[in-house]
Amino acid sequence: MSIGSLDDLTDNPDLDNHDWVEELGDVIQDILDRKRSSNLSREEAYAAFCRLAKYHYVEEQIRGRVLDLVAAFNRSIKFETSVRETTLALRAVELLAISAYDNTIYEHVEPLLTRTVRDSTSNTVKAAAIHCLGVCTIHAGASEDGILDQMTFFLDIAASDGQSIGAGDDAASVVAALQEWGVLATYIDDLEGESEDAVQIFMDQLNSGDSAVQIAAGENIALLYEKSYTPQEDDEDEEDEEEESEEETFLSGGRGNGPKLIKRYNAYHNTHELEQQLHSLAKVHSKRISKRDKKSLHSNFASILTTVENPRRGPMYNTAIDQDTNRHYGSKLTVKIGRQGVMNIDRWWKWTRLSSLRRTLQGGFAAHYYQGNRAVLESLPVIMRMDTPSDRGYAKRTAKHRDSRRWAVHEASDED
Repeated sequence: MSIGSLDDLTDNPDLDNHDWVEELGDVIQDILDRKRSSNLSREEAYAAFCRLAKYHYVEEQIRGRVLDLVAAFNRSIKFETSVRETTLALRAVELLAISAYDNTIYEHVEPLLTRTVRDSTSNTVKAAAIHCLGVCTIHAGASEDGILDQMTFFLDIAASDGQSIGAGDDAASVVAALQEWGVLATYIDDLEGESEDAVQIFMDQLNSGDSAVQIAAGENIALLYEKSYTPQEDDEDEEDEEEESEEETFLSGGRGNGPKLIKRYNAYHNTHELEQQLHSLAKVHSKRISKRDKKSLHSNFASILTTVENPRRGPMYNTAIDQDTNRHYGSKLTVKIGRQGVMNIDRWWKWTRLSSLRRTLQGGFAAHYYQGNRAVLESLPVIMRMDTPSDRGYAKRTAKHRDSRRWAVHEASDED
């Protein structure tokens, strides 16, 4: 399965903006000159900053101005003059965090972002603040204890259906909390102590009436099952592991040439019950669910169920036999980056981090990747190979299926 091109460089509306450095300098000056600004002018300046920081790697241009910009954006977040100004300021902080490579940002924004999530009167602002807090936790200087604290915060939001932050049954806030919990979880090596309770909470969210909530919860379950298996250490006795077929013991997509994966603990005490619930979602036929949501649930939960049944299998694992190798085709999920690069996404942690980067950078992901954004490259240290005619042909053959699948991340505009 290919999810096609996440970013074709021709989709970058700022590609031909050769004066972007000068424009960014003017925009930063406008942002910092708050005494002369109005709500409308700040909205326009923030939207311009988000556009430029999204489509260009601005680390060099903002160097030395980072904390001044943080202070300006914080004022807009604190006073919440309008929903648009506040959400644009939150987006700007996200883009600042992922571009600046500055570990002092987190301590300057975390208290305000947490308060905004709890106290804002707008659910739209709450959801945006959750995403911003997640991005800053990863890219702006949080310690491992800080990451675990935010995971607890986000898990409480999901467990309470948003009630813990005054956003009862607000799907956007719950989805944001689930998604950001998943990203943070990929940065914690050992989740054995957290896995049982977390899976139970996510199972409860599988009963949600919102398909985005269900899918976000399901992806976290798949991630937790994946994390319960780790590569075999050099000094471990292979006989300690239960007998498995050769093609099921290795990481590398069914091809048997990756590190051997060993089960370390039970991700959840009743996997059979979970599998039944996932199977129901993979086959759901309720007339109350739209055709598009139904297709999305079917494809996503078939993939999630495959991983829960065997955590060595990654997203969209294909159990069909390749006649050339006599093995499973394995994880066939690929992403085309720009015009020439293809990345294999064969593990849930890769998918989770890629989705997070796409939420933040949207159509600018390829630009940041190729221009060497350190936060992006460290988040997704995945080897990319050059595109081949066979890749392009495969993508064309599967293109007709993409609209029914959630594997593609839909882009939003910062101008809205």
